[in-house]
Amino acid sequence: MIKKNKIKNLLKILLITSFVFSQKPRARDLGVNFYGTPGKLNAITDVKGIEVGHSTIISGKGKNILGEGPVRTGVTAIFPRGKQFSPVYANWYSLNGNGEMTGTTWVTESGFLETPIMITNTNSVGIVRDAVLKWFVDYNWYGNDDWWYTYPVVGETYDGFLNDIYGFHVTEKHVLEAIKNAKSGPVTEGNVGGGTGMLTLGFKGGIGTSSRVVKINNKKYILGVLVQSNFGSKKNLTISGVPVGRELADTPGIIFKAPPSNTRKEGDGSIIVIVATDAPLLPHQLKRIVHRVPLGIGLVGGRGSNGSGDIFLAFSTENNKAFNRKRIQTVKTLPNDQITPLFEATAQAVEESIINALIAAETMEGINGNKAYALPHDKLIDVLKKYNQID
Repeated sequence: MIKKNKIKNLLKILLITSFVFSQKPRARDLGVNFYGTPGKLNAITDVKGIEVGHSTIISGKGKNILGEGPVRTGVTAIFPRGKQFSPVYANWYSLNGNGEMTGTTWVTESGFLETPIMITNTNSVGIVRDAVLKWFVDYNWYGNDDWWYTYPVVGETYDGFLNDIYGFHVTEKHVLEAIKNAKSGPVTEGNVGGGTGMLTLGFKGGIGTSSRVVKINNKKYILGVLVQSNFGSKKNLTISGVPVGRELADTPGIIFKAPPSNTRKEGDGSIIVIVATDAPLLPHQLKRIVHRVPLGIGLVGGRGSNGSGDIFLAFSTENNKAFNRKRIQTVKTLPNDQITPLFEATAQAVEESIINALIAAETMEGINGNKAYALPHDKLIDVLKKYNQID
């Protein structure tokens, strides 16, 4: 008879095996090569304190009936220091401004991000912003502090080629669900949250994340990235320097049987990028960080087209006592001469986050039979092998 402790060990192995095989593969799992060393989770949540949550809305199929669906959308929430009022130094930048991120003028003016970051579809920015304001009141976000104004940060990308976007299906309950679901640990990628109905570089896109460990003066820092990826032209898709989009030109990507009445030009779309680090950086240095985001986007084939909203925000979780309305505070910061490794990490993590979004995304059919195919893993591996980028 098998002893009880052996049975327990076998059950543990089975549970671990089940967990591992239930996870979606990521770019590194397929053998894709990247520069830099990732953190433990290879996610923005490698930065201590950060929590991420999603609310995903998928229903219906067939012809688009305004207000009924099909629905392919959602909300994503990012809390820099968990669900507590604890402002962080921050700054933002727009490569191409055909998009929206509310609250950013005060981020630049004040130097602080005072709220969670929410990401959704273009037409739901208002409801998400209002729902967050109401949640602040119900949750007592500011505690006993006498506060009379606040500017929620809400970014967006357009999902109207798969989603009944003018049906306004995101509601307060979805915002609250994303907030409730926000937690540390692994981050779900692909067709989830705000990224549910998004397209990227000719294939299905969505949410992606990555991180890098950076060593400066014998001290390790973490830099993490999360993207809501919805941009670019298939012909420009590049992975590990390989022209994957051109090699897969005849592979099904995005098929519009009945696109919306507006005219979509090749390459149109948007990307929201959130960069987080525990390195001690001041707002002007975080501005320099977000200026490096386009370098990572360019590595995968982004060109910042006229119809694209490319908006980025960076924050530092260090200096947790910096925000004070009454007293002078002492803060620390890295010298400018030492932050180049963080610039490099930003470009690297942005690149990998976008590819992770592509790898995790699954084929999705939306309104009017419009269809976005997932990037085929087997064909990607074959192409990378052809160019000697996978052993």
